Amino acid sequence: MQPATRNTPQRTAVRDLLAEIAEFRTAQQVHDELRSRDVKIGLATVYRHLTALTEAGELDMLRTPEGETSYRKCSDGHHHHLVCRDCGHTVEISAPVVERWAAELATTHGFHDITHELEVHGLCTDCAAG
Repeated sequence: MQPATRNTPQRTAVRDLLAEIAEFRTAQQVHDELRSRDVKIGLATVYRHLTALTEAGELDMLRTPEGETSYRKCSDGHHHHLVCRDCGHTVEISAPVVERWAAELATTHGFHDITHELEVHGLCTDCAAG
C-alpha cells in the first residue's frame, strides 16, 4: 500500500494552475508560470507533483511530437485528444470506433485487460489559417 501523499502548498499550486489552463503544459512551462506568480517552487518539485497527480488520475499526460511530456487537467472518464502542434489547443474527443477496434484487436490476439491512449496531432483552424 502506498503512503498517502501530502497536500503541500506547492502541490496545491500545481493542481490549481492546471485547473485554470485548457491546454497541455510541460513541466518547464508549469514551473515558469508558477514562478511568474511568485510561487516558490523548484523544477524538480514540479516534476514530482505532476507525476504524482498523473498517477492519482487527476491529470492526463501526453508526449508532444518533439517527445516532451506535457500535462493537463482533463475531464473524468476515458477520452482521447486532438492537439494543435503549433499552439497546443486541445479538444477532448470520444472515439467509439477506436474503442471497438481496440477490443476486437485484443480479442483476436488473446489479450485481456487492455488499455490504450490516442492523441491526434494537427493544426487547429487558427494556426492553419495563419
